[in-house]
Amino acid sequence: MPTERNIRTNFAFYPPQGDGGAWRATVEALERALREAFPEPTVEYRISGIHNVPVLDFEIELAPGVWIDGTAALPKPDYAYIALTDVTAGEAAVFARWLRDFFVPAPDLVWFASSLAMANGEQDPWPLPAEGGDDELAVELRRHLDSVDTP
Repeated sequence: MPTERNIRTNFAFYPPQGDGGAWRATVEALERALREAFPEPTVEYRISGIHNVPVLDFEIELAPGVWIDGTAALPKPDYAYIALTDVTAGEAAVFARWLRDFFVPAPDLVWFASSLAMANGEQDPWPLPAEGGDDELAVELRRHLDSVDTP
């Protein structure tokens, strides 16, 4: 039985294309939600040097000993995202399920992309499945990576 490669890449989560305000969220609301969901997150605000908007940098513990870093900008409809840095599909899936099930107002409002796919020419985000747990989401994130990755 082949073993799955544990590729690390950046994953970004977005509202649906053409509806950037669908999450109806702010970085302050995201900070509150992270503090409620994850033990002792580290959060820091800064102003994006590119778009001159508030950005939230965060570090959370997904599971004992499993930490991930992220950045979020949610200031206006045409510039909303949450990005995770250097994560596996499994790690990103845990966060994506939380995002879909507990932060955004409806489960069909989360789309995603990866830096690996973008580096290989895939510019369009994929819809995150509106149902399924961590394992099912990890399968979809891996399928995304496999669609552009070459061994």
